[in-house]
Amino acid sequence: MKVHSTLGNGFQEVIYQRALEIELRKSSLNYAREMEMPVYYDGEEIGTRRVDFFVENAIMVELKALIALEDVHLAQAMNYLEAYKMEIGLLINFGSRSLQFKRVHNNKML
Repeated sequence: MKVHSTLGNGFQEVIYQRALEIELRKSSLNYAREMEMPVYYDGEEIGTRRVDFFVENAIMVELKALIALEDVHLAQAMNYLEAYKMEIGLLINFGSRSLQFKRVHNNKML
């Protein structure tokens, strides 16, 4: 991905968010950045969460800037998909030497 090859690793997550936003805008993709969404439990709103990007109203994108992705990050992305009733997401890590990404599925929507 151009963002990682240009910036490399070592920046804070917000720097990668800003750079990815530029690339999304240049590619004419429809997206929303840090859209706040309510989180519900048993029908009651218990808080809010901001997902890094929603792309084309179909794909949730969660960014990280960590040395390595761990299972907890994948579980977090899966929880977001379920909370927002989205089918597909991407978990992208800019913090490692090589770009890491995982495609995430909401198994409850299959």
